[in-house]
Order: sequence, then structure tokens, then C-alpha cells
Amino acid sequence: MGTIARIVAIAIALCALHASAAPVSVPLPVFVSILPQKYFVERVGGGRVAVSVMVGPGQSPATYEPTPRQMTALSQARLYLSIGVAFEDTWMKRIRAANPALHVVPIERGVALLPLTGAEGGPDGTDPHVWTSPQRVKIMAASIRDALIGTDPAHRDGYESNYLAFIAELDALDRDIRAILAQAKGKPFLVFHPSWGYFADDYGLRQIPIEAEGKEPGARTLARVIDLGKRERVKVLFVQTQFSRRTAESVAGAIGAKVVAVDPLAEDYPQNLLRVAHAFADALK
Repeated sequence: MGTIARIVAIAIALCALHASAAPVSVPLPVFVSILPQKYFVERVGGGRVAVSVMVGPGQSPATYEPTPRQMTALSQARLYLSIGVAFEDTWMKRIRAANPALHVVPIERGVALLPLTGAEGGPDGTDPHVWTSPQRVKIMAASIRDALIGTDPAHRDGYESNYLAFIAELDALDRDIRAILAQAKGKPFLVFHPSWGYFADDYGLRQIPIEAEGKEPGARTLARVIDLGKRERVKVLFVQTQFSRRTAESVAGAIGAKVVAVDPLAEDYPQNLLRVAHAFADALK
């Protein structure tokens, strides 16, 4: 082998050795409370994040308790993005105690919150269902971006770019929903559980809840709701999969309303809100 060939062979070997010794770039593990957050974080984080969700499909953030496996994983985690749902009030203290190094970022901070009367309201009596408003999600997206950059500054440019693309997506979603609900503005709808207050606030609808303080309503409350529904000529009563339909169907039958199932906790956020908007528009004609 000639001198040049030997030099080339050595250079190739050194490059291969360097490549094998180079650190592997692994996704940043991020914990969130509910499925819509998973969508938000993945849109901002892209391939740089691996998102774990505490409250799974069909489960309620009001009554959820983390599993031992989740608590073990959280003890090794670096970043948790909270959103103000009920189970966090009790469990976040325990999670922090298990992992004092865990960086917890409340992404709802800075969002204009609405009041909510009931057992699931925040500690200050506010409505935690902020994610049903695309405009408020834009504020939370900035908090997600900043949290990711603070934890993983080497990939700042990617997070910034993904954030801007997500904002454009949310603006387009907002325009589509406004077009769908243009004829429904000002109209009332009944819900068993008051999950859609921010959606109603964004699009000029009126939410009337059946649930009383997070519990099954009594006879007096049901009578009041039925009377109000008749006076307001309510045409639709929305229920979600995490709650029983029995009482909702009874009320709907009494006022001649249609029962429609919608899920504020679905992961496919844009498609889900469009489905909800179409369901509202069709029922409120």
C-alpha cells in the first residue's frame, strides 16, 4: 500500500472512530397532564421531544391518580408541563417531593381565566379547560417553547421555527371555526359537565351546565335546568365520554333537545375542535 493510500485509510479509520464515539442525540422526555397537551408539545418540540401523558383516554383529570409506574418515571424526569387540571392540585406536591430537580412549568400562566363554580374549579375558582380555546393555546404554545428552550437550549432554532408554524396552524383553525359557527353566535347550549366555557367565550356561544358543583344534580337543580332549557329553547345537550349520559338524556328528553357526544380531551386537537364546531353548528340551526 502506497503512502497516500495509507494516509487515506488512517483518516477513514479515525473518522469512523470519532463517529462511533460521538454522543447520541436522544429526545427530551417531557411529561404533560392531558392528551391535548401532547399534541401541543409535539408540534413545538417536533422530533426533539418524547411526550408522556398522565391522564389517558377515557380518564378524568378531576379524579385521576398516577400509577406507580408513572411516579417512578417522574422521579427521573427533567420537565413537567402542567395546565391547571384538578389532579395536579394534590399530586404535584408529591411529584415534586419525589424529584426536587423536576422543572414544573404551568403553561396556563398568563392566560385570562374564566370563573367556574364547582368541585373541579381551580384553587381560585377558575375554569381549568383553557385548551378548548385556540387563542389561549397560542399563549400556552409560547410557554411550551420557552420551557423547551430553557431545558434544551442547543435546539432553540428548531423550537422557534416549530412554534411559529404551530401559531399559523392555530390561526387557520380559529378562522375555520369562526366560519362554521357564524350563524350560531349568541345561541345557548346545555352541557352536563362545563368543559366548553372557553370555546363558547371565543365564538360567542352560551354554555349552560347541568352539573352542580362537580356532582350529580339533585331534583331541584334538574327542575331549574329543564325550565331554563325550555325558556331558552335549547336544542342540544353536549356530553363527554368521561361522564354518564343517564341524567343528560333525561334532561334532553324533558326539553326536546338532542344529545351529542363531544370530547374536550381528544388528542387530535385541530380535527377534534372542527368536529365539535360542526356538531355545534348542526345542532344549533
